[in-house]
Amino acid sequence: MNTTNTPTGAAYRSLDEIRDQKDRLLDEIRRDDQQIKTLWGSLFAKPEPNFALTPSKRIGSLVSNGAAIFDGILLGWKLYRKFRKKR
Repeated sequence: MNTTNTPTGAAYRSLDEIRDQKDRLLDEIRRDDQQIKTLWGSLFAKPEPNFALTPSKRIGSLVSNGAAIFDGILLGWKLYRKFRKKR
């Protein structure tokens, strides 16, 4: 029987060796797939709500959110005035 070198450099002499290699690769692919799924899920997982925030963190959060809302309203108003003039 003629042996052929694969891209990995392994020489197979029987179908059983090919099946074993196929099974090993399939197991490795499944492990990698599971790891990717776990990492992907943790990437987009929502953080756990923390209801025990200190008063200073609550106030800081309110100020930050308020500033972001004000900035959005101001941007909207400026864009409205800019495009309203062009008519």
